[in-house]
Amino acid sequence: MTEDIVARVLRQWQQVHPGLDTAPMAVIGRLNRCAALLQQATDAPLVREGLTRAEFDILGTLRRTGRELTPGQIARETFASGAAVTKRLRVLEARGLVARRADERDRRVAHLSLTEEGRELIDRLIPHQLGYESVLLEGLGEGRRTELAETLAELLVLLEGRLGGLQP
Repeated sequence: MTEDIVARVLRQWQQVHPGLDTAPMAVIGRLNRCAALLQQATDAPLVREGLTRAEFDILGTLRRTGRELTPGQIARETFASGAAVTKRLRVLEARGLVARRADERDRRVAHLSLTEEGRELIDRLIPHQLGYESVLLEGLGEGRRTELAETLAELLVLLEGRLGGLQP
């Protein structure tokens, strides 16, 4: 197996500080590097459609929940700030992909849903996007992918429990 960039960094730290426990860096450094590479790669098909990952996530959230959502609910579902969601919704509305409906009792509250065009776009994109992401993971066998997904799920639950309430 060839050496990855993180292994080189770990080796360099061991030369500078022999005995330094770099085990956390081995995990977190690789997770960060994988995340950065995957973000670049997985956004490519979306860019061709004129979407950002965040806009795609909003369309996907509205499609998978199958109901109208408020901007606050979308923010919670997509792990984004309210301001970021508002900005993205403006773009999606301008493109005719999302429709806004004012609440009958409280006009300050908006309910958002996919337009027919938005639903058609996400329904066309999601299989293509998942196929593309599957190709990116082809080097790992199905068993290894399952094991990795389970390990990452365990780490995510652990981190959400420890860090979920912390503010940046």
